[in-house]
Amino acid sequence: MKLQSFGVIGLAVMGENIALNVERNGFPIAVYNRSREKTDAFMVNRAQGRNARAAFTLEEFVSVLECPRKILVMVQAGKPVDAVIAQLKPLLSKGDIIIDGGNSWFEDTERRTQELEPSGLCYIGMGVSGGEEGALNGPSLMPGGTESSYQYLSPIFNKIAAQVDDSPCVTYIGPGGSGHYVKMVHNGIEYGDMQLIAEAYDLLKNVGGLDNQQLHEVFAEWNTTDELNSFLVEITANIFPCIDPDTKKPLVELIVDAAG
Repeated sequence: MKLQSFGVIGLAVMGENIALNVERNGFPIAVYNRSREKTDAFMVNRAQGRNARAAFTLEEFVSVLECPRKILVMVQAGKPVDAVIAQLKPLLSKGDIIIDGGNSWFEDTERRTQELEPSGLCYIGMGVSGGEEGALNGPSLMPGGTESSYQYLSPIFNKIAAQVDDSPCVTYIGPGGSGHYVKMVHNGIEYGDMQLIAEAYDLLKNVGGLDNQQLHEVFAEWNTTDELNSFLVEITANIFPCIDPDTKKPLVELIVDAAG
C-alpha cells in the first residue's frame, strides 16, 4: 500500500483549502475530521479526482502516512488542540512532526513543545495568514519549532506558500512558540489598521457627510498612494458600491457593528 506524504486533521474551510493546496503541489494527502459527514463531503466534492485519502479513525489516519509523519492540525485553538494531541500521541513514532496551523496562544505552543519532547515527537507552531483564499492559493507561513523539523518540512512549505518576487512567503521564525508569537503581532497590527479604517469611515460618513460613492472614491484614491496602498484599503474601497441582492440596500449599511 502506497503511503501518503502529508496529513491534515480538521476539515473546516481553512483545513480543506490547505489540504487541497498541498495536494495540488505534488504531495499526496490523507485527511481526517471527527465528523465523518464532513470527510465524506470533502472527498465527494472538493477532493474528487485528487490524490487524497480519507481516514475515519485516527488509527487509520496515522497508518496511511509515510514516516516520519507530517501532520497538520487545523482545529480551534485551545483545548481542542490539546485533545487532538492527546489522542495522536500514543499512535505516533519518534521523529513524527505535529504542525499546529491555528491561532494558538504562543505560551500554549511552548508548553506543548516541551510536553512532546520526551516522546521524541516534534512540534511546529505555525502562523498562517491569508484567510481562506490564501490557504488555497498561497498563504504566508510563520513556522516556529526545531530548525531540523522546519528544514524537513520546507520543501512542502516552499511550494504551498504565496510567492512574491519569485520567493516563497515562508521562513523559519525560531524555536518554541515563536511562530505563533509572530502571528499574534501580525494580527495585532492588522486589527489596529482595521480600527483606523473604521474610524476614518465613521468620520467621513457621519461628520463629513460623504455618501457611499464618495467614500468609494476617497478610499480608492488613498489606495493609489505609497503611504496607504494596501489590501485592507483596497477591499474597503470595493465594498462601498456593493448592493445586497435581497434588500437592494448598500451592503456596508447592513453589516452588524459587532465582532465575534
